[in-house]
Amino acid sequence: MPLDRLSFQGLRNLAPLEMRPSATVNLISGDNGSGKTSLLEGIHILGMGRSFRTQQLKHAIHHDHDSVTLHGRLMGDPPVPLGVRRHRQQAELEMRMAGERVGRVARLVEALPLQLINPDAFRLLEGSPAARREFLDWGVFHVKHDFLEAWRRMRRALKHRNALLRHDRMDDQSMTVWERELVHWSERLDALRSAYMADFLPVFEATLAELLPLPGLMLRYHRGWDRQRDLAELLAQGRATDRQMGFTQQGPQRADLRIRVDRRPAVEVLSRGQQKLVVSALKLAQGRLLEQCTGRTCVYLIDDLPAELDAAHRRLFCHWLARMQCQVFITSVDSEALVEAWQPGTAMAMFHVKQGRLTAHGT
Repeated sequence: MPLDRLSFQGLRNLAPLEMRPSATVNLISGDNGSGKTSLLEGIHILGMGRSFRTQQLKHAIHHDHDSVTLHGRLMGDPPVPLGVRRHRQQAELEMRMAGERVGRVARLVEALPLQLINPDAFRLLEGSPAARREFLDWGVFHVKHDFLEAWRRMRRALKHRNALLRHDRMDDQSMTVWERELVHWSERLDALRSAYMADFLPVFEATLAELLPLPGLMLRYHRGWDRQRDLAELLAQGRATDRQMGFTQQGPQRADLRIRVDRRPAVEVLSRGQQKLVVSALKLAQGRLLEQCTGRTCVYLIDDLPAELDAAHRRLFCHWLARMQCQVFITSVDSEALVEAWQPGTAMAMFHVKQGRLTAHGT
């Protein structure tokens, strides 16, 4: 469901903001430092419970405010209000949905599926496996209803095994119990991830073929341990070396998506422009698969689209977004470049940010 109202207070350099976004395309222009990215950050915090610009949410609070308060409303019958508040002196994020207190961020994530495309998105290719696992698990979470339970149970068992590895004297009986738990939920998690990837791959390949034909590119899921060996056996045999390291070296916590071109890492082969298109295809494909599986659409947050893609590929990218009929928030310093990327007649709303103040700029 798209957002039909936004209200922000105390967010970075933004003045108190009231916004009625379009259910489809929202183009946001303004000079560098005007507050465009902060607007996207506010939506991201509202739907993810965290910022994409800082690990500590208190740093997103305006220096003259004691807290940041973000409200939004999802279209529907009835509409669903969302709200988060973070006080500077408190570590806890207050979350509400439909008038009720929310205890887990997962409720917000489920209600407001977000896809972010900004310079940090290139971590999918050049960063650590953690970024790719997060990308993969976002998709599995939204289409496999028992994913969250399996993930939590696996993390709990992993935490206990790692704690036992760091004890002065290893409790073999307790270790066996937690390894059995870890194996069970690891195999369940791997099954869910594998099933998701089987559905995701053809959608990704079709999307990439329209943006940038790369016949030699291969995307493969690696589960985090040897496919030819049993995880229980690996854990038992690896206790000594795991104890030396102080953590479990094999398991789903080491899963990865391997993106290669002619058997070489894609980041070593592709130009920067080609990397942008591969990342864009990954993000678009996740949105398409979400719609196919659930009938729901993502909200796309795209920071400085003209800087990410050239004019021809911007048009292809925006063509995909228009076909998906999803809600989009796109920023740029160049409003004309934003408008030109869309087909004539595309319904859109235009906004301008100047010195932290948002105004409707025409349609």
